[in-house]
Amino acid sequence: MIEIKVPELAESITEGTVATWLKQPGDQVEKGEAIVELETDKVNIEVPADEAGVLEEQLAGEGDTVQVGEVIARLGSGSGGGTAVATKTKTENATETKTEAPTEKKTESVEEGKKVEKREEHVASPGKGPIATPAARKLAREKGIDLSAVQTNDPIGRINVHDVSRHEEKPAVKEQKPAAAASAPQLAAAANGKEEERIKMTRRRQTIANRLVEVQQTAAMLTTFNEIDMSAVMALRKRRQEKFVKDNDVKLGFMSFFTKAAVAALKRMPYLNAEIQGNEIVLKKYYDIGIAVSAPDGLVVPVVREADRKNFGEIEKDILHLADKARNNKLGLSDLTGGTFTITNGGVFGSLLSTPILNGPQVAILGMHSIQLRPVAIDADTMENRPMMYVALSYDHRIVDGREAVTFLKHIKDMIEDPEQLLFEA
Repeated sequence: MIEIKVPELAESITEGTVATWLKQPGDQVEKGEAIVELETDKVNIEVPADEAGVLEEQLAGEGDTVQVGEVIARLGSGSGGGTAVATKTKTENATETKTEAPTEKKTESVEEGKKVEKREEHVASPGKGPIATPAARKLAREKGIDLSAVQTNDPIGRINVHDVSRHEEKPAVKEQKPAAAASAPQLAAAANGKEEERIKMTRRRQTIANRLVEVQQTAAMLTTFNEIDMSAVMALRKRRQEKFVKDNDVKLGFMSFFTKAAVAALKRMPYLNAEIQGNEIVLKKYYDIGIAVSAPDGLVVPVVREADRKNFGEIEKDILHLADKARNNKLGLSDLTGGTFTITNGGVFGSLLSTPILNGPQVAILGMHSIQLRPVAIDADTMENRPMMYVALSYDHRIVDGREAVTFLKHIKDMIEDPEQLLFEA
C-alpha cells in the first residue's frame, strides 16, 4: 500500500484545501501523475504519485482542510477498473481482494460475475470522459457546468478555463443555470422570503481578505495623488511599436514604462523599497516589482525579478508570461514571493481614481488608472486636450514621510512625461 501525503508547501504554509480530486477510486495512476489538486493561500498545487498503482482510498473530500504530512489517499498495486470504492471499509476491501483473486476467477458463479460487473459500472475507466485542466474542472464545478458539454479548440481536446467561461456565456447555458442553482444546497430563502445564495470563500480569497484587513490595522497608510500627461509615451509607442514587436515578439505596453520609472524613483527614495521587521527597517538593494493581476480566484501579485537589470522587452515578456500563468492558475510560490514594491493598474477595468491598499510587508504601492482626454492649460493663453492619467501612491507613514512620497510620485510623473530620461537611468 502506498500512502499519498500532503507535501511540504512552503516555509510559511502548513495546510491546504482539497480543491479537486483528479483521480477517482479504481483509477490507474502512473508514476509522477497528478492525483489531487490542493489549494493553498497563494497557489494551487498538484500532488503526484511517487509510484504507479491504483487509487484505492480518498481519505479527504473536496473542500476539506488538510495538514502538511497528512495522508490523504492510498494506492494499491494492480490495474484499475475493479478496485473497491473509497466508501468501503478496509475489511470489505480485503475480503473482495480475496474473492476476486486471479486463481479463483475460473470458479466464479454467474451471480458473482454480475456483482463484479455491477460494481465496475460505478468506476470511471481511465482515459474516458473530457480532458480538462484542474482550473477548468474547478470553475466548471463552481458554475455547475457539465464538462462533456463544453467545446474546445485545443488540438488534443483539452478544456481550459477560457472554454468553460465561453460556454457559460452562451444563452442556452444561462437559461439552464436557475434550475441548477435551485437544486444546490447553498441556495435558500432568506427570512424575508427573498432568494439568496451562499458561496463558500476559497482559501485564497480568505487569505486576501485577512491580509488586507491586517494591513489596514497595522500600517499607518496614506495616499498621495498626481496626474500624468501620457502624450509623450503614447507617441513613442506609436512610432516604435512595429519594430518593438518585430524585435521582441511582444507589444510595447505602458507597464514597462511605469516599471522602469518606478525602479528609477525607488533608487532615489530607498525607504519606499523597504519593509519593517520588528524595530528595524530593512532597505532592499534589489528591485523585484510585483504586478497586480486579476485571476479567476482573486487578485494575485506575481513578481518581475531584477527589474532594474531588464530592458523594456524583457519586462513586457515577463509580465505577459506571468499574467498568462495567473489566468490559467499555473503560478508557483516562487512567482509570488519576495516582491519589494507593487504596481496595480485599475485603469484596465475603467477606474478613473482609486486608493490602492498596501501589499504587506511592502510599504508602498503605485496605482495607475484610465487615460482620459482632459483640457490642460499649456500656458496662460492656451488650452489643449491631452491624454491624462491619475496616479496614486499609497505608503506606510511609519517609515515613509509625506515629502518622500510626494517626491517619489513627482519623479514618476517627470519620467513618464519625458520617457527619454529612462534611457539615462542606471
